[in-house]
Amino acid sequence: MGDYTNMSSYYDVIMTSGYYDYAQIVNDLEQHGPFANILEVGCGTGLILEEFGRRHSGANITGIDLTEAMLKQARERLAAYPAIDLRQQNVCSLALNKKYEAAFSYGGVWYFVIDGDKEPFMVSHIPGDADNRAGLEKLAAHIAPGGMLLLGIQGPHFDYEKEISNGMTYAQKIEPHDHGFVKHYYLLDDGRRVMEQTIDYRTYSWSQTLDMLGKLGFTPVPRKGDKFLAFRKTA
Repeated sequence: MGDYTNMSSYYDVIMTSGYYDYAQIVNDLEQHGPFANILEVGCGTGLILEEFGRRHSGANITGIDLTEAMLKQARERLAAYPAIDLRQQNVCSLALNKKYEAAFSYGGVWYFVIDGDKEPFMVSHIPGDADNRAGLEKLAAHIAPGGMLLLGIQGPHFDYEKEISNGMTYAQKIEPHDHGFVKHYYLLDDGRRVMEQTIDYRTYSWSQTLDMLGKLGFTPVPRKGDKFLAFRKTA
């Protein structure tokens, strides 16, 4: 799974400079609920969980992430929300001894890219096929029968750079390869590179994704909102 330690110190300022709309993400999550308990896979510094916890202070919420530097910031951010439980976990060996009504990932471990009228394809932070299948199997085991798996939707990836709220320049570069793509993240301060992070992503076609999830008991459900594709666990 992608480790974001190098980016962790700058993650919040990048993400809150127009990268994601956290209020809308939670709005779309709510359209699929309500949920008595929910799991975020790849919670990062807790930006989505903060918005969710603010609205649902009594909900039973768990967030997991691989990167301890990100979780440290999440613990500080979410200290006012004792119902939110944060765990350092690798989804490929996920062990929480609990089942959830819903699990979601938005830009976390798995998400979808939709480009116009083309079929969606799934993107994974996990480069190995066997590890992806193991991770999805572990996650499925933590979702109760009738529960939901919600995976975020993004637009196509491309090279670009832009100034962010602290005056630095965020840049990214995409390099396709035979099983997905490599994404290079950079942060520049007056032309000096102060952060660099590289993640190897694996991609799966829509048919491959449906096959993998179908074998784990998931079927797609009608889309609600612009931020997630949803699947229900029928077995």
